[in-house]
Amino acid sequence: GMRLVQHEGEFLEALTSCQLESQASFGDASVLLEKYLVHPRHVEVQVMADAHGNVVHLYERDCSLQRRHQKVIEEAPASDLDPVIRAKLGEMGTKAAQAVGYVNAGTVEF
Repeated sequence: GMRLVQHEGEFLEALTSCQLESQASFGDASVLLEKYLVHPRHVEVQVMADAHGNVVHLYERDCSLQRRHQKVIEEAPASDLDPVIRAKLGEMGTKAAQAVGYVNAGTVEF
């Protein structure tokens, strides 16, 4: 499960709670810590890759509107996205697929 810690004094209790939950659910108490972003954007790039190393992207979509960490609406193309960032996301999406030898349709999330 996820816990939001806003003050240092809350950290150990939240960490212990997550570790106990992880151990009970997965048999492993390992947890992942991430910085909390107050107003994030969840943008995805659709990629298509073949067995010959060719990868193309089918542009981006904004999946920021979520409820309980589940996407409610996917908007394509992502509105109010700087053209330079849009191009960079497509480039990074194709490079990510190529780097792992991906073959198929897939999504790279940012």
